[in-house]
This record gives sequence, structure tokens and C-alpha cells, in this order.
Amino acid sequence: MRRMAFSGLVSRLVLPRADLEPEQLSVAHAGDTLTVTFVRSARARRVSLRVDAGRRRIVLTSPMRLSLATAHAFAQAHAGWIAARLRRLPERRPFVDGAEVPYFGQPHVIRHRPDARGTVWREGSEIHVAGRAEHLPRRLRDWLTAELRRELLPLVHAKAASVDRRVKRITIRDNRSRWGSCGPDATMTFSWRLVFAPTEVVDYLVAHEVAHLVHLNHSRRFWALARKLTAGPMDPPHLWLRQNADLLLQYGA
Repeated sequence: MRRMAFSGLVSRLVLPRADLEPEQLSVAHAGDTLTVTFVRSARARRVSLRVDAGRRRIVLTSPMRLSLATAHAFAQAHAGWIAARLRRLPERRPFVDGAEVPYFGQPHVIRHRPDARGTVWREGSEIHVAGRAEHLPRRLRDWLTAELRRELLPLVHAKAASVDRRVKRITIRDNRSRWGSCGPDATMTFSWRLVFAPTEVVDYLVAHEVAHLVHLNHSRRFWALARKLTAGPMDPPHLWLRQNADLLLQYGA
């Protein structure tokens, strides 16, 4: 996510323990009405604007006691920045018959098969989905998640074994800001949207998280181990993920 921060707007605040529920602000720009999500956070020390590409929104975060009127004025003052960032967001690509999606980086066409039995299967460069049309998005997502799990689990366990570590649990979720994570308790979480990325990117990300089993930081030793664990050169998939992360958020719901 990209962030725009502004310091010095709010000072000497007493912060409550819990964040408040988000509110929606309407901002006028060039004849359009833009929506900004306003969040007061106990962790915030200054006002910031950021792009939440996964949810296709702009978020204004502030310390707890910033008033709604001040937040609205702040957002309005930066309406041009907000409009520009919204225009750059990739368009949604829903799961529908005839749509094209990347399957581990390779383009595939979705084919709805209402007359067929079964759920989902792949034939060449096509992914066939049986059943009623309204069930297609969920069935395809479930299948893609299972395909990613099938690819991920052997990679994770093999790389973990190579550094004499064990993984406690692997979870696949709809994470939109972090493609993978490794906790201090040796649990790992990955985004199901990695199924759209090339296999070398998946391999690199697994290497990255397995390296965290040894180094819970991003020190030189961590990067040296991550490089060693990556099956091929590390720099190309690392760069691909940085440059194409928003594209992975286009597909599905």
C-alpha cells in the first residue's frame, strides 16, 4: 500500500484504548464525488492518507480526537491526490464465463459448464466450472485456493526441513496487504491470490517466509538465507511482486 503522511496537524492527544468505527467522507473534485474512509486509531500519531488497493479505497487515518469536520477539510484539501490514486487502481476482473485469469502466471479462460457434473477442472488453457452461474465465483475461488495449497505445502515443508525447522500450521486467507507472513510460533499465512502469480514468485515468497523461521527480521543474514532458499535467482520474482502486487487484487471478489 502507498501512504501519504502529514505530521504536526494534531498534538497533545490523550488516546483511548480502542479504534472507532470507520466513517465515510464525501469529497468533491472536478465535478465528481469521491469517497474516503475515515478511521480514528489509537495507534496513530499523525494524519495519513493511504491507498487500500485490495478494497479499492482511500483511507484517512488520524489520532482519536480529530473531529469529523477537520478530517473532511483535510481530505478535501487533498482531493487531487485522492482522485489521481483512485484512477490508478486496476479494474475489477470478476469470475464470469469467458473471462481470462492467470493460473500460476499462465492465462486461462473461464468456461461455465452448467450441463456438466462435478465442480471445477482444467483442460489445456481453460478452467471449466460446472453448476449454476451464481455458484461459479465461489466454486472457482475454492478450487484455486486448493490448487495453491497443493503447490504451497510441499514447498514450505521442504524448505523448512532444509534449515532444520518445522512449520506448525499453514493457513490460506484473503490477505490483501501481505502476501505471506510467518509468526514467532512457526505458523504461516499466505494469500490465496498467489495462485495468479508465476510459480517462481510463489517459490520466492515461500523462501522468504521460511527464512523468517530462522531470522525474525530483515537483516543481512535473513536476506542471505532467503536468497539461498529460493530455487532460482531471487531478484526477478522479488521485483515482479513489487511491481505487480495490485494486479493480483483484480481477480474475483
